[in-house]
Amino acid sequence: MARSQEATITDAETPRPSDQLWSVFEFARRYRLAKREENRLLMLYGPTASLHVLLANAQRHSLIS
Repeated sequence: MARSQEATITDAETPRPSDQLWSVFEFARRYRLAKREENRLLMLYGPTASLHVLLANAQRHSLIS
């Protein structure tokens, strides 16, 4: 029983991929965001933010009207 508790504590302490800090510049480049959207994210979160936050708040505008 002690082994499963230790594994749970270790798993809880390891950062999840969504908790990783990303450069807003790199995120905007990778997801092909417009410069205006990149600037908006920079104003909201600064130069770095978690991937989860960036994915939840980034807006892509359609190129096809």
